[in-house]
Amino acid sequence: MKVALIHDWLNGMRGGEKVLEIFCELYPEATIFTLLYDPTKISETIRQMNVVSSSVLPRLPFGRKKYRQYLPLFPTLIEQFDLRDYDLVISTSHCVAKGIIPAPQATHICYCFTPMRYVWDLYHDYFSGERHNWLWNLFIPPGIHYLRLWDQLSSDRVDYFIADSQHVANKIKKYYRREATVIYPPIDTSFFIPQQNTALEDYYLIVSAFVPYKKIELAIQAFNQSGQPLKLAGNGPEFKRLKRLANPKNIEFLGWVDDQTLLKLYTGCRALIFPGVEDFGITPLEAMSCGKPVIAYRKGGVLESVVENVTGIFFDEPTPEAIIAAVERFELSLLSAEKIRQQALKFDKQQFILQIRSYIDKVNLQ
Repeated sequence: MKVALIHDWLNGMRGGEKVLEIFCELYPEATIFTLLYDPTKISETIRQMNVVSSSVLPRLPFGRKKYRQYLPLFPTLIEQFDLRDYDLVISTSHCVAKGIIPAPQATHICYCFTPMRYVWDLYHDYFSGERHNWLWNLFIPPGIHYLRLWDQLSSDRVDYFIADSQHVANKIKKYYRREATVIYPPIDTSFFIPQQNTALEDYYLIVSAFVPYKKIELAIQAFNQSGQPLKLAGNGPEFKRLKRLANPKNIEFLGWVDDQTLLKLYTGCRALIFPGVEDFGITPLEAMSCGKPVIAYRKGGVLESVVENVTGIFFDEPTPEAIIAAVERFELSLLSAEKIRQQALKFDKQQFILQIRSYIDKVNLQ
């Protein structure tokens, strides 16, 4: 059986790439197809695979760094991959990966992180008029309309949908009119473990890509007001804007960090701040696996992992004042590191592998 793995782009190790790693371990002989590939920024597990990437996107002006500007081209580019010889196609998709064209005899399973958020629920976060000039806004709406049509129609190319949360399963049903099985993404609880000899430092932590929907600016505004120390690990197109907003006296930008540094940051922090609406959210579980609580906005996939007053504290309004109040409530709470880690263990990597194997075996026999 020839297996193809389809991933939107490979230029960093975020939650989606960690899911892809599992599929690489399950199918080491598979071929990965992706729009953009930077082997210096992905794990050894993925680098060892046969990776086929688009020859066009990296050669376009600023195609490697400003690739998101070419979003309207992505459907055409993903459809160029030749999958005629593959019997099993597994797409791990948050953008266009699920829109590949499988062979008639192939089974196509999509592990969906979200329907294309740029064109559906987060369209206004990414493309609101205040973020762009009038000429940009003249061309964006028709382009997004085309992408919505393509995204909905291309969902018919998927035989079976797996959603990474019930929150995402609800969106798949809303936008694609399809049912999805929920299998939560994995975390490596054998790596993200409490460190017994690490002294608690006086800082709060954000680990995130710096993109609009993450609402990082709300946390920055909150900590600008409170003066409490905040560290931010991550990178992205919003990096410079967010750094300009922050008070450098108490807010530190660390950029991208490796896993060992990330582990130290988790184990040293007081709590993880999670201000946006996520489809699921891997970083809260990584922090919880280290015995650390999460202070999160009460919306989205995080409701399926964080237990209020057991593993974290929720706030109900997306405002700096609500974050400040939640931090104050947290500082009066007595949350157990042991109970926090026990909740994270429910999402262990081995549990994910068992569920995925069972699911694929079942649908492949149908």
